[in-house]
Amino acid sequence: MYNPRRQRHPGRPSRRRDHLFHEEWAYVLDFLPQGNPLDRHPQHRTRALAQVIGDMYFTLLEVYPKPDQYLVIGEKVYIGHGLRDKVAQIFGRISYEDLTTVARDNLSQIVYRLVLEKEPVFVRFFNIAEPVTLKLHSLELLPGIGKKSMRVILEERRKKPFESFKDIEERTRISDPAKIIADRIILELQGNEKYYLFVKPYVSDDKGHIIFLGYLIRIYRELGLIG
Repeated sequence: MYNPRRQRHPGRPSRRRDHLFHEEWAYVLDFLPQGNPLDRHPQHRTRALAQVIGDMYFTLLEVYPKPDQYLVIGEKVYIGHGLRDKVAQIFGRISYEDLTTVARDNLSQIVYRLVLEKEPVFVRFFNIAEPVTLKLHSLELLPGIGKKSMRVILEERRKKPFESFKDIEERTRISDPAKIIADRIILELQGNEKYYLFVKPYVSDDKGHIIFLGYLIRIYRELGLIG
């Protein structure tokens, strides 16, 4: 099992080894051309900004658009290093609680789209998911997957690795595996979980009450998508 990564400073995200979670592209969840008067950051209340979600690690971020750019909800924008065409600056990571009502309303649809785009990654998860403890399997952390469904998945993958979401659905009778994954990602973005399969927890925990299992890092490496 991939070793959990714990953050250093209680109550806020760690910058330690954040290169592992670098986002190159993101999808716009909300665009506020006049700023967000309810934002906890005073500089955001009158300055144009956008709330986005990274397409690699599902990181929630706030970004400043270039002065002449109007961002569209659902639009994919480049936020990586080097020349950016629409984004001037990355402010930093935000929590689910920081999202506007509009951003929250768009989150599920955009996360589902990302999961579908990354089908090989999440099919791989179904093929390699391991026990978390003696009594709990990683698969059981997915919404709607109990002991019975977990055993069916394990039995089927022993026969032959799953090849697609459709293959999972047909062989296990689990409806819409992509939505199940997306729903889990939403739960992890919201926080309040003990175990995090995919999303790096926003709030740190040096005492081990929060466990980050790091499946995305592991699968990206196995598929040769990161070094």
